Amino acid sequence: MKVVILAGGFGTRIGEETKFIPKPMIEIGDKPILWHIMKIYSYWGHNEFIICGGYKQHIIKEFFADYVLHNSDVTFDFRGEGSLTIHKNFSDPWKVTVINTGYETLTGGRVKKIQPYTNGETFLLTYGDGVCDVNINELIKFHEAHGKVCTLTAVKPEGRFGSLTLDGDEILSFREKSKDDVPFVNGGFMVMRPEIFDYIEGNFMLEQQPFDKLIAHDQLKAYKHDGFWQCMDTVRDKRKLEALWQSKSAPWKLWDNDKM
Repeated sequence: MKVVILAGGFGTRIGEETKFIPKPMIEIGDKPILWHIMKIYSYWGHNEFIICGGYKQHIIKEFFADYVLHNSDVTFDFRGEGSLTIHKNFSDPWKVTVINTGYETLTGGRVKKIQPYTNGETFLLTYGDGVCDVNINELIKFHEAHGKVCTLTAVKPEGRFGSLTLDGDEILSFREKSKDDVPFVNGGFMVMRPEIFDYIEGNFMLEQQPFDKLIAHDQLKAYKHDGFWQCMDTVRDKRKLEALWQSKSAPWKLWDNDKM
């Protein structure tokens, strides 16, 4: 099943990191978060990707243009006409299509623009700034069982702030906020039937007009995921993900430790 990744936005809330590169190319460890997302899908057997580029999309193209070269043992022979020999290829078995979906196109518009590349098939879709340990194949089974147009993964972000119980200006109690105190949010990691394109008209956010239409027609379902999920909206989020990666306890790293 093809995996579509939204990777064209400006990333304004993490602007100090995105001045020179698109947000999905911000590195966790020594690899872009886009790579981490692709490794998650690849672990579950999904290796064909469509990247919806926009802001500085040429950097994403250059990353994949050099991917095999940077992850292989090579010999450069400059004698005669010159040659490049690849001895060992340590890169992933991916097929990657990068589409320039426009500089200011919104998420719904980006999805609409890649319609010709989905071949009229059901596809997976997620955002290029969030990682998760969701079982992708169980998500697909859930989607196929209910038969609706779209399934999104519903997650609960970690609570950031404690809660106070007040009586006037008197503090009666303080409690650290937990995931039970926050509502479900759209965590990405979606499954979409090809009928989704009938619900996208014009340049809208996917989460607005198209989703409103799906809800009105009872065509949007939530797959509840209680495990790990983390987006990278801020520098604080980026540092948290980096700390998990460096501590070798990143919950989204499902692939073997001895592999990339």
